[in-house]
Amino acid sequence: MLAGIGIGAVAVQTLHAQAKPPVYYISEIEVTNAEGYAKEYAPKVTPTVKAAGGRLLVASDKVTAFEGQPPKARIVVQVWDSMEKLQAWRNAPEYTENRKIGDKYAKWLQSFAVEGIPQ
Repeated sequence: MLAGIGIGAVAVQTLHAQAKPPVYYISEIEVTNAEGYAKEYAPKVTPTVKAAGGRLLVASDKVTAFEGQPPKARIVVQVWDSMEKLQAWRNAPEYTENRKIGDKYAKWLQSFAVEGIPQ
């Protein structure tokens, strides 16, 4: 019985060690036409994030600064299981076409990805 518990504990530790850390994709977007962005771009691109394996965590222009000046742009945060999934979504023809629509209504000031801490 004790051997079974020990084997189980080692298996759980091994699974946790193999867990890949999440990847967070962060964008700062200056929306120049909120109505067009909300009606034409967001409804098309948001489902593609979910379909590709990502999740939208934040999409807001309400930012509270604790140090320095807050960005005056919209902040979008997505979480992905891997950098490969994020890159596949960004390189997909569907995203490229949707981004052309988004570019009519917004300017992407910066976008970047960071690796999170394994959970």
